[in-house]
Amino acid sequence: AMSTVDYTIDGQTYEGYFLTPAGNPDAPLVVICHNWAGVGDNEKQKARIIAEEFGYAAFAIDVYGKGKRGTNQAECESLMYPLVGDRAELQKRLAASINAAKARSGATKTAAIGFCFGGLCVLDMARAGMDVLGVASFHGLFRPAENIPAPKIKAKVLIEHGWRDPMATPEDVLAIAKEFAGSDWQLHAHGLATHAFTTVGATGDATQYHADTDRRSFAYLKTFLAEVFS
Repeated sequence: AMSTVDYTIDGQTYEGYFLTPAGNPDAPLVVICHNWAGVGDNEKQKARIIAEEFGYAAFAIDVYGKGKRGTNQAECESLMYPLVGDRAELQKRLAASINAAKARSGATKTAAIGFCFGGLCVLDMARAGMDVLGVASFHGLFRPAENIPAPKIKAKVLIEHGWRDPMATPEDVLAIAKEFAGSDWQLHAHGLATHAFTTVGATGDATQYHADTDRRSFAYLKTFLAEVFS
């Protein structure tokens, strides 16, 4: 069963969700980073895939704070943009959330995946050298972290990218390839996918669920995690 986990960073309460695979309390841990709306149904759905289909523990972290969730574009932007603009603060919350997830799970091996804004979060985990063996970004934002101008990436990196994503252009793809040069990165670009291709129910010109890309990208993820945790 999925359990709610409250944890504290700098005196503020954050609310995550934890799910462990049946019969394997010592499974490796996958931290899940939410999209711009905050941790919600989409992250819980992905946690179930990680636990029930892949066999790993899943912890959906929260970087906004308990009860802080966006229900429309303006609210989501007001939650996300301050952290996109203050990467040191975002990274502090990410590192503390990883610690909370590890404390809850007891796992010795950890990886992280993220969606949209959460993709930026997991790439920042790699940029900052946090305690993750691998990170996977799905339709993530690639904007570099101003506080880490020359990152030394040690984690393995998987980027699942929709080529039609207006929030991550071909130029952005080239830029992150240069930024992450010398690290073990992989990038799959999906020609028919826009932004939010794994978000069930997403409809719109720029943010659209795409079933084939969702399925393929998670097949790649399963292979990637098996390697990272081997």
